[in-house]
Amino acid sequence: MEYNNDNDLTASRHDILGIVDSYIEQILRIRNTLRGVSISAIVLAPLAMALSIYLLRHPSFFAVLEIENEFGLILSILLGSVIVISSVWLITGIRQYRLIGSWNKRYNEFIKEKEEMDKKVALKYGLDNENSNEQLS
Repeated sequence: MEYNNDNDLTASRHDILGIVDSYIEQILRIRNTLRGVSISAIVLAPLAMALSIYLLRHPSFFAVLEIENEFGLILSILLGSVIVISSVWLITGIRQYRLIGSWNKRYNEFIKEKEEMDKKVALKYGLDNENSNEQLS
């Protein structure tokens, strides 16, 4: 009876470890998507800001403001909004890119520590590394 409980407890621990490992793998997949979003923000936000600033500083823009009162006002507000939103998007993209990089570093450290612990357990209990990985899975 006690042997059966130990097996159940060991199986539960292995199931939990398997769930944690699959969760981490999913996060790694999501990380690549987030990295793509960050890079697009870093590239596209400055382009949007540059285009808006170019339009605001262009001599024809002032002619549009004089000729079309309401349209010129709305256009000015929209271009200003593009600059502000793009600035926020750029800052967010840079912060996210750095965060992903630091998470990647911590994950690699985690993998190294996990492999070292697996080796220690295998050596302590006289298991070879391949059998211990199969038993833990």
